[in-house]
Amino acid sequence: MSETKALEDFRRDADAWFAENTPKDVGFMLPLTFMEVGTQQQFDFLRDWQRRVWEAGFLGAAWPTDYGGGGLPQAYQDVATEAGKRAGAPIMLNAIGLNWTGPLILDIGTEAQKAAYIRDILSAEAIWCQGFSEPEHGSDLGSAQTRAVRDGDDYVITGSKIWTTQGNFADYMILLARTDGAPDSRHRGLSFFLSPMKIDGISTTPIRKLTGEYGFTQTFFEGARIPADCRMGAEGEGWKIAVRLLEYERGARGGQAGGHVITDQTPDQMIAMLRRLAGGNGAIADPLMRDELVDILMDYRAIQLNRARSAIAPLVAEAPHSLPLIEKLVWTEFMRSMNQSATSMQGAHGAYYVGDEAAVEDGLWQRAYLNAFSATIGGGTSQIQKNIIGEHVLGLAKDGGGR
Repeated sequence: MSETKALEDFRRDADAWFAENTPKDVGFMLPLTFMEVGTQQQFDFLRDWQRRVWEAGFLGAAWPTDYGGGGLPQAYQDVATEAGKRAGAPIMLNAIGLNWTGPLILDIGTEAQKAAYIRDILSAEAIWCQGFSEPEHGSDLGSAQTRAVRDGDDYVITGSKIWTTQGNFADYMILLARTDGAPDSRHRGLSFFLSPMKIDGISTTPIRKLTGEYGFTQTFFEGARIPADCRMGAEGEGWKIAVRLLEYERGARGGQAGGHVITDQTPDQMIAMLRRLAGGNGAIADPLMRDELVDILMDYRAIQLNRARSAIAPLVAEAPHSLPLIEKLVWTEFMRSMNQSATSMQGAHGAYYVGDEAAVEDGLWQRAYLNAFSATIGGGTSQIQKNIIGEHVLGLAKDGGGR
């Protein structure tokens, strides 16, 4: 059988499976993003859903078979992910494991780490969270003050991390902690750990979001002891490993397990919503608002074309990571802006939210707008991303000068 025929058969199988198995109404509100999982009911459902998708062969299809993957070319996972999106399938729960931790371990982890963690990431048996940001330090990861002090065969962890998505559910954390407290050790003094979460000395406090939900937590380490073999790499190499992990988070490096972790709305869905509202009158008929819709459509198309271009090696040979780095900034800001427009164009209905009788589509667009801000912050804020693009894509000096 030709590779093209095999891929088309896989695509049809994926479409058929998602069409048959995607739930239409689960009786409660499903999260639009992995950063929105706030209840045990949502968590239990999504954990079961991810396991079913993996067991069907449509998650981790390109990961090695030795660790629970399908061992197929990446194109197979790509078509499976698209099939899930087309069917309106729920998100994958274990986003940090599937998209960041797993690829990192597969790329630079030991055989023992791969055997211990990868299969459970795919099955959602082990949920991962991220311990980078800290209170008072924001995006300045180099100023991290959480300490890891070696004590025999253990490290003793003391400090606090914030914005730890799904921290209250997590089994493990990718943790950046300071092992050298010398004044001149800023980046050199950090180490990287694959830390267990469900041990004495670690606790979490949920953080209430603007949406009213609890997708984030603050994590506290009060003399928690973790085995020394939880460290990844050597002491002092944490910054280098963290930067590599952020390349996965920002889309500049591939190897993710697949499956979508955010349900994005599209301009076509927005236009359909506006046509249904007031029988097609109002915003959709207003010339100024139609101009705004055209701008949205053009921006969306430009993003799609850039995605296609980034996959054509000769077109990006000089700077292969430039478009993925740019897309993280452009896409997250586009989604925030589009959802804001969709809400505003509802007129008086735009003031209603989930559960309000007069809300359009049960407040979907309002909810999507408020949730969109988290994507503009995670993996480095839009402001940080602009600096990264300036320095690593455009070659600008940190002081704003030339090369």
